[in-house]
Amino acid sequence: MAIEQSSLSMQGGQVLDKFHAVRNYVNRQIIGQQNLVHRLLICLLTNGHLLVEGPPGLAKTRAVKVLASCIEGDFHRVQFTPDLLPADLTGTEIFKPQEARFEFEPGPLFHNLILADEVNRAPAKVQAALLEAMAERQITVGKISHPLPPLFMVMATQNPIEQEGTYPLPEAQLDRFLLHTVVHYPGVEHEQAIVELARQEAIQDTVGEHQNLPVLLAQNELARARREILNTYMSQALQRYVVELVLSTRQPEKIGEQFTSWINYGASPRATIALDTCSRAAAWLAGRDYVTPEDIQELLPDVLRHRVLMSFEAEADGISVDRFTQELLQRVAVP
Repeated sequence: MAIEQSSLSMQGGQVLDKFHAVRNYVNRQIIGQQNLVHRLLICLLTNGHLLVEGPPGLAKTRAVKVLASCIEGDFHRVQFTPDLLPADLTGTEIFKPQEARFEFEPGPLFHNLILADEVNRAPAKVQAALLEAMAERQITVGKISHPLPPLFMVMATQNPIEQEGTYPLPEAQLDRFLLHTVVHYPGVEHEQAIVELARQEAIQDTVGEHQNLPVLLAQNELARARREILNTYMSQALQRYVVELVLSTRQPEKIGEQFTSWINYGASPRATIALDTCSRAAAWLAGRDYVTPEDIQELLPDVLRHRVLMSFEAEADGISVDRFTQELLQRVAVP
């Protein structure tokens, strides 16, 4: 038994080393967006989906594409537009005259990693088709449901600058995203490094050279990492801390009467589950077999950002979900 446990521990260490190699490689290709890369890996490890908000040109597409190149799986990008149809995502049944029958032709959602670019530009029917894929891990066409691949992750982007011609995502779909992260413009040093990286890549393309990828991460190794994360230790006190943080969004009077006018709707229990699993994944990526309060506090803004609905009065006063989250972290006691 001791030999078997030692063997499992060794395999777990090898998988973690591979994830670190993937993270380092992606960070070299996506300069100045370590936070985005970290969230991508957490969603991959917890079988969740990521919503990314930020202006154009910040390597959101490149990030998920580079990550996909390191994993045993395929990548597909879908540009969401107002004229997009559900069948453009799900696929459709095509009539085969030679066989006198209909045959299902899978759409782009049947890939492993999906980039839904500017997801809020598509109409409600397309959003509903994407919601079924994210929530149920299947596609229904006609009367038949088709299962999606075991490895299936959606990274959706939103552009905060242009809102004309957009369709706000329904609350049910927002809640299906594990995390909602915001990306910002890089600093001076990072932007200089980006320019140099672009120049080096242009030189490599000209001479036909390409940088070697790290060791390819197999899907069975990803499954092993997910099992290890589920077994990462979180004390009863920290589990209660997670619950208290989320519960305070539904009962803001617990942290102060002045906050009751800020919130219209708090986060659902799905937020509690997300905070629990993401904190365990963050601890595992850090090389620990236990969760700390810092793991929870780091991820709380991304868990709540799309799940807490602020009141009109709060928005009029310029109070955001992130501001409320900071108040939570200051007022809910850390065990």
